[in-house]
Amino acid sequence: MSTPNIYILFFTIFASLLLSTLCNIDQTQNDIALFIFSDILNDAGTNNYINTTAFFKANFSPYGETFFHYPTGRFTDGRIMADFIAEYAKLPLIPPYLQLRNDQFVGEANFASAGAGALPETFPGIAVDFKTQLKQFESLVKNLRDKLGDEKAERIVSHGVYFISI
Repeated sequence: MSTPNIYILFFTIFASLLLSTLCNIDQTQNDIALFIFSDILNDAGTNNYINTTAFFKANFSPYGETFFHYPTGRFTDGRIMADFIAEYAKLPLIPPYLQLRNDQFVGEANFASAGAGALPETFPGIAVDFKTQLKQFESLVKNLRDKLGDEKAERIVSHGVYFISI
């Protein structure tokens, strides 16, 4: 089996397990949350909200032309893996965390940033590295507790699905 086929097989198995877990949780739709920590493969536009170089942004044509008909910040002309997972789980497209205001947050967020790496030394200052993504998540959880209360916030966070690809 060639290397690309192994990746496709791994992703298919992973996505199936992820989606079956997400869709079988006995919760209301508002309690289902998808949290995405990733790099360019799942960046839904995070880099539009940071001070970075044009090379690390996708807010111009041809990005987004085929599916969205305008640039979204995704490094594709269509959807990213996280968009398909959200669609299958009957969730809206997961917005970039930096796009959200505290009063808009409903339970899911995309922390992915093109150029991100597992180490903070990966493109420092021009991408949101994994450690910073985790700090953003901590802030999101605090805001969630303030907005919804500890019990509901804990349920959302503990039953959330965490997609990590970095």
